[in-house]
Amino acid sequence: MKRAIISDIHGNIEALEAVLKEIQAQRPDEIICLGDIIGYGPDPVPCLDRIMAVSTLTIMGNHDQAAIFDPTGFNPVALRAIYWTRDQLEKDSRNVEQSHRRWDYLGELPRRHDEGEFLFVHGSPRDPTNEYVFPEYIYDRDKMAALMQRFEKYCFQGHTHIPGVFTESGSFFTPEDVKNVYHLNHEKVMVNVGSVGQPRDEDPRACYVILDTDERTVTFVRIEYDVATTRRKILAIPELDNMLGERLMGGR
Repeated sequence: MKRAIISDIHGNIEALEAVLKEIQAQRPDEIICLGDIIGYGPDPVPCLDRIMAVSTLTIMGNHDQAAIFDPTGFNPVALRAIYWTRDQLEKDSRNVEQSHRRWDYLGELPRRHDEGEFLFVHGSPRDPTNEYVFPEYIYDRDKMAALMQRFEKYCFQGHTHIPGVFTESGSFFTPEDVKNVYHLNHEKVMVNVGSVGQPRDEDPRACYVILDTDERTVTFVRIEYDVATTRRKILAIPELDNMLGERLMGGR
């Protein structure tokens, strides 16, 4: 089975459409989204509608959760963005039935999905929605051991917007380290699939992975998109901090 796994779209429709076009060419059996469809970006409603149409499995991200419940743990920039995002979802009254479907969809998203040797979360196997797992955490052996104990074999996650593979033996491999293809073997791993709409590994291209369970491979895919258009949209919205647009240009 071939599965496309995307995450952290963050209201960036230009990036999402570019990625979905590439995914279509890959002809996967299904698309999995690991959350944060909305938040930060200028097009939360179109992004949510697209994911509702194409994703076989969608996990709840912390920004998705914050749109429904009282947001906690957000910095001022993210907090303003989530309130603006919530307003966009509430004011889109062109189709009341579709508006209700969006809220129902967000409210019913699972926080984790266990599937035999595979676990799908947004944050981490310990805290599926909110915990970050950064590359430098490999130097905290106790933390990594505690995380690795929480799943059977392979965990796929997003949240940090930094793609790569954490191994049980204590390594972190960037996509470049493995020439974009990691071969699943006997070792337990956590795979961060990167971000579609707001990469933060100093590469502005959208990122996602293809999981091929027959070949036992994880392939990292980078896609160029019209970053300048997304940036201009953000800069034109007073409630969205200019930084959210500027950082897209350098993948930061």
